[in-house]
Amino acid sequence: MKNLSPSLRQLIIYTAIIVLVSAIYFVYAWFSTPPTTERETFLNEIGEGVGELAMWSFIFIYLRTVLKLVMGKGPIARRLLPEYKAPPQTGWLKRLVVTLDRTHVHVGIAAVALATLHIALMGMPFQNLFFVAVILLIIWQTLFGWILRVRSVPVQMEVRRFSFSVHAQLVTGVMLGVFAYFGHMLVGD
Repeated sequence: MKNLSPSLRQLIIYTAIIVLVSAIYFVYAWFSTPPTTERETFLNEIGEGVGELAMWSFIFIYLRTVLKLVMGKGPIARRLLPEYKAPPQTGWLKRLVVTLDRTHVHVGIAAVALATLHIALMGMPFQNLFFVAVILLIIWQTLFGWILRVRSVPVQMEVRRFSFSVHAQLVTGVMLGVFAYFGHMLVGD
């Protein structure tokens, strides 16, 4: 761990803390709340499929971030891996990142829509704090992504910079993944 950059070390420690705190809350919720009964209806079955599509959409979005880290591109890569020297970039890898950059907004909108539809179809219990946190994080990401995307809104440059720094954080992705996983474990998925 000594060879890692301070930022990458902080991300790993942060991830470990989020997993640990989530596991502790999971054990508490598992033993202190009545089990959630899963309904088997037509809409729930559709909701499960939509949820799977939402999960793959989010994976696709964060795959772009991982590829950029591997390639040493962008401010996140410079912050997390300052001494990293990326391997020579092949043409297909560059084209893949360009394609992922172009489709990021569309896939992000689809991911938010699919996650919202999944929640509506499944009738998620809101006493599960993991799900509440996931919904709030999705709204958070969507709001700041929207500020970055919409050019007709008169937004000051400081707000746009802040929005980029908030929207581009890996910590939100870590929380989304961990909270969604433990939330589904509480439901029994």
